[in-house]
Amino acid sequence: MHAHLHPETHLVARIGWLRAAVLGANDGIVSTASLIVGVAAASASTSEVLVAGVAGLVAGAMSMAAGEYVSVSSQSDTEHADLARERQELASQPNFERKELAQIYMERGLDQALARQVADQLMVRDALRAHARDELGMSEVTTARPIQAAFTSAATFAAGAALPLFTAVLIPHSMIVAGVSIASVLFLALLGAVGARAGGAKIGKAVVRVTFWGAMAMAITAGIGSLFGIVV
Repeated sequence: MHAHLHPETHLVARIGWLRAAVLGANDGIVSTASLIVGVAAASASTSEVLVAGVAGLVAGAMSMAAGEYVSVSSQSDTEHADLARERQELASQPNFERKELAQIYMERGLDQALARQVADQLMVRDALRAHARDELGMSEVTTARPIQAAFTSAATFAAGAALPLFTAVLIPHSMIVAGVSIASVLFLALLGAVGARAGGAKIGKAVVRVTFWGAMAMAITAGIGSLFGIVV
């Protein structure tokens, strides 16, 4: 009854997709804007700038998807290996595993008798789940999801990359460097605010962090393109 009267929603449940979404969108804005600014600073034509931007969007989205899938799959493989080992230990030495679980609860503040009672009851109900959560630190919230991470990163990268690309399409060629740079900083600030809001973090700190490093990347790229007159 009380649980229905006082429902709780925890922001940590968003960790899996939120990290991939913020990373993808941030990388999409920064890398594509930097590419566009660098190419434009090298005195390239508008068509060359747009071709570079579209190529960066497509290649970046595919790269993010592949990279996220591979890296999160490695995490998933490690989790499965640990669970397999734990399952084997539970089958071969259940008494030791029960004592190990009780010791964990004692270290958290339970007295010995209560810790053993809790361990016994949890072992009867679902021993592997209890050890996965309390010994290995695994839970449904933090479990690796490679496909979710890959699709989220690819989609948000493409969405982020489209913003500076559309900006370059809409403004005159002579204003591409300044226009894309300013617009991208604003996009990054918006991304920082949205990400902080979704994650329950402080908006101001997130906005400053995202815009500073994004502006730094674009400035360095534009500087190289301007100094050497080459595409970077």
